[in-house]
Amino acid sequence: MDRRKYQKLIVWQEAMDLVVGVYRITERLPATERFGLCQQLRRAAVSIPSNIAEGAGRHSDKEFIRFLNIANGSLLEVETQLLIALQLQYIEEISELQNSIDKIFAMLSSLKRKLKTEY
Repeated sequence: MDRRKYQKLIVWQEAMDLVVGVYRITERLPATERFGLCQQLRRAAVSIPSNIAEGAGRHSDKEFIRFLNIANGSLLEVETQLLIALQLQYIEEISELQNSIDKIFAMLSSLKRKLKTEY
């Protein structure tokens, strides 16, 4: 069995790209946010591909779906925190990240539907 099968999932690959984008944008946050919004955003972003990978390693589709739901929650957390940074005028533009979030959200939803039909 290929223990790295999750790396072939496009949704995991997209989530990894989102992590890189979040890390790049959080570098622009003020130093006062280093242990606040910056760290929270990074942790939430890292949680997305991490939960996809962990769920893919589980032994049932039902468990995989549970981890995809956790990833989905983290995705919405990232979106909210980016909107907070935008409203605080720490960052000026999130449209590229927002497009990525929308794409990942749709892919997670599609994967969950597919898995539900299989169990």
